Amino acid sequence: MEKLYYSYEEFRLDVISLLPQLQKDYDTIIAIARGGLTFAQALAEALEIRNLQTISTLLYDGTTKKEDFSLYDTTNLQHSKKVLVVDDISDSGETLSKVMQHLEKKHPSITFETITLFYKRTSLFQPTYYIHESTQWINFFWEVDFTLEPS
Repeated sequence: MEKLYYSYEEFRLDVISLLPQLQKDYDTIIAIARGGLTFAQALAEALEIRNLQTISTLLYDGTTKKEDFSLYDTTNLQHSKKVLVVDDISDSGETLSKVMQHLEKKHPSITFETITLFYKRTSLFQPTYYIHESTQWINFFWEVDFTLEPS
């Protein structure tokens, strides 16, 4: 499988170019950990949103898809009205689909929108916003630049 390296500089420019498209009335950002953490932090800073929370999911072990899906939700959305849910990629779409089903069932009065850096047309979930379409496996800088190389 061909892999694409996504650098910090590409990420920085993408976040800056995306900001005018995003509505400014979100009161909460939820990062899907781990993939959405870096992107969510950048958006929270740029949009000046202090309420940044996380949901943790496990669907992949490296590049291998696991058979079971785990979701850990410690969010407190008691005062939230409009939430932006952030992940790095909508690949199979299973993670975003299950997270959104969970959040919408648990909080029916909240408006949720989603954003990813990458989207694959084969995904079963299309985010509200995405920057790039891809057919490749993406190696994000935060996944590979900080990995210790074996000696």
